[in-house]
Amino acid sequence: MRLHWITLITVFMVVDLPDISAAEGKPENIWPSTAPQETDNIGEEQATPSKPGQKQVLRISNVSTPTLQFYPAPKDKNTGTTIVVCPGGGYNILAFDLEGTEVCEWLNTIGVNAVLLKYRVPRRAGLPPYHAPLQDAQRTLSITRARAKQWGIAEDRIGILGFSAGGNLAAMAALKYSQRNYDEIDAIDKVSCRPDFAVLVYPAYLVKDGKLVPEVQVTKDTPPMFMAHAYNDGVTPESSVLLWLALKRTGVPAEMHITETGGHGYGLRKSASNSHRWPQRCEQWMRERGLLGKM
Repeated sequence: MRLHWITLITVFMVVDLPDISAAEGKPENIWPSTAPQETDNIGEEQATPSKPGQKQVLRISNVSTPTLQFYPAPKDKNTGTTIVVCPGGGYNILAFDLEGTEVCEWLNTIGVNAVLLKYRVPRRAGLPPYHAPLQDAQRTLSITRARAKQWGIAEDRIGILGFSAGGNLAAMAALKYSQRNYDEIDAIDKVSCRPDFAVLVYPAYLVKDGKLVPEVQVTKDTPPMFMAHAYNDGVTPESSVLLWLALKRTGVPAEMHITETGGHGYGLRKSASNSHRWPQRCEQWMRERGLLGKM
């Protein structure tokens, strides 16, 4: 067989909330005013469809006002589990449908609520690529947990999922939750931003010169992770492999799937490779971890 899988299987706070609520399904700002350290000098936000001959992807750029959008699971399927979805795009653009809306819609089919995060891009000069996006992700995780009762979700089943640069962001959110990347601004920021689990799909920028980058510091309290990557991905699968090894050595439950082919940037879309089957593997992993049972 041409396909080779590496499968390694594991393992309330009451606050006065600011008035930032919005109808379900509508994008809403995650910050009550300007985002932290935001100069708003990157130009007007743009949404660019693909040109003829390109992969069909909606590319969003120049995001200075980050938003979240809640995708509730059907009531008859709702497991209470919720995942914050982070599209990729090299921290320069967001592949908003391929690695965003399409993923939220899939999660709903398996009873998982989704929160689509439109985080700030492109990279801000003089700061790590993930710096502003991590602020947005941490804030979104706290908002999601604070709204557990309002949204009818489980406050202890909130995960984060990302692709490529979004996978890097999901990893950073899972690794750096103990210290916020910004100063607290209101009651929301007193709610935990720790994801209960993380799903990384072809994550980027976790290794350099064959080693994990210094920002990747795994501890015994790091949340469980699921990873999917392709052997022939130009964004090296060593990001997943070396992170899995660090999780294993620290005793953090993790599962990893590596397909021989698949390349990069496939999202959930079918291809000649079996790489697009990662959602079924992920669903099974979540089921085994008790994330797909009723609340």
